[in-house]
Amino acid sequence: MSTSLQPPHEQVPPHEPAADADSVLDNVAWAALTGRQRHLAEIVGSAARFQPEVSPFVAIADPADPAGWTDLATLVGPGNAFALAGVATLPEGWATGQSGQGVQLVATSLRGEADPEAVRLGPADVPEMLDLVGRTQPGPFLPRTVEMGAYYGIRQGGELVALAGERLRPPGWTEISAVCTDERYRGRGLAGRLVRQVAAGIQERGDTPFLHATAVNTGAIRLYESIGFTVRRSVVFHFLRVPDDARTGR
Repeated sequence: MSTSLQPPHEQVPPHEPAADADSVLDNVAWAALTGRQRHLAEIVGSAARFQPEVSPFVAIADPADPAGWTDLATLVGPGNAFALAGVATLPEGWATGQSGQGVQLVATSLRGEADPEAVRLGPADVPEMLDLVGRTQPGPFLPRTVEMGAYYGIRQGGELVALAGERLRPPGWTEISAVCTDERYRGRGLAGRLVRQVAAGIQERGDTPFLHATAVNTGAIRLYESIGFTVRRSVVFHFLRVPDDARTGR
């Protein structure tokens, strides 16, 4: 169990990306899987996914290219589940699951700030993290998701009651994810404090924070906007299975 406080980050002004630098966010999982998080990836042709137990997200270099879906079927395997973001139109026969609307937000005036109560979380904390995520449902979180970046939590009476950390890391950007608070401790500003804590480390290394939220989670979106995020675009999230009859490259 992690109990030591982290040294405070030096506060730095928000990092402003170049005008066209956010284009990498249009296919953000592919940029992360083939870039800084390649060590966590499995790639077949023009399809990639994170290793099992790290994240269910997959990516295709060009979703308009049928060959990418063939590579994805080969990589994941017919009947197996995966998550995909940012692809509006699925090929015929691939809508074998659930889809939902979300938004992508980028930091435009956010100032990261170290929190004196935030503790760095690691592998030993994963059982508690999985329990909190299971009760609050902020999005996919698996036993090895903690390997994707820095995660922080706040404890009350020794119990982990709030959590946030880093997920996708495309060039120049880092996603803040798994933002959640135990229902008993909501309304105390813990989520905003942890977002700023995670953002402090991201900005310190010169990246710009971004994040995703479901479109129906208007409370979270209002919170993110109030601390310096701006909605960049709408995003469709898919939680699917590879069709049993999908053509593979095998």
